[in-house]
Amino acid sequence: MTETFQSDVRQLAYNQTGGAGPGVVFLGGFQSDKEGTKAIDLENWAKENGRAFLRFDYSGHGSSSGDFLDGSIGDWAEDAETIIKGLTKDKQILVGSSMGGWISLLLARRMPERVAGLVTIAAAPDFTEDGYWSNFDDAQKLALQTDGQITLRSEYSDEPYIITRRLIEEGRNQLVLRSPLTLPFPVRFLQGTEDTAVSTMTATRLLHHAKGVDMRLTLMKGADHRFSDPECLAMIRAAIEEVSMHATG
Repeated sequence: MTETFQSDVRQLAYNQTGGAGPGVVFLGGFQSDKEGTKAIDLENWAKENGRAFLRFDYSGHGSSSGDFLDGSIGDWAEDAETIIKGLTKDKQILVGSSMGGWISLLLARRMPERVAGLVTIAAAPDFTEDGYWSNFDDAQKLALQTDGQITLRSEYSDEPYIITRRLIEEGRNQLVLRSPLTLPFPVRFLQGTEDTAVSTMTATRLLHHAKGVDMRLTLMKGADHRFSDPECLAMIRAAIEEVSMHATG
């Protein structure tokens, strides 16, 4: 059953399953919600295995309060940090999909004492700068500055993406690939070779940039950015189970 967590400024919708630790927290992607295929599959896995699990909507996403266009990476990372601290105890395994992968890295930097391990799925660190701004042409950059937003289409969503100037500018305060990134716990990066939103180059860049003693990148041949077919879902579950075995107490 969906419930609501009241932070200082936002109401965040969530579903939580009780069980053994370390708990698993799913962090969704840009303009996605907690009802996605991966989130529901992991909830079912958690129930079957008696594991604690949490999925939630960032502000402006899904059933949470707020306007998506008002949000930014920093806001959504704050949502994640607040709800994890408010609803879970002890260390958690963070499972971050796409933008959620970036947010999981921010949380690992901000609150390493609460992270037992990390699994990312097509992680998109710094995508506002490296994926959007650096690829905008002069006309798009001008429109962003003068109009405050531009519209982009994506093959992975029926709805167009509206990119705001605040998203780009605030995102520069959240970059993780320009400064040291230490991940002192088991980490599994998962990436599809046919992902047109996040390239394998981004995945290998993250692998080489981050520092950790137990870190692996697995490429799934033929998988796209959704990473949601049965084989991909099985790979995600296996990665969580592997991280669980080696998770830091």
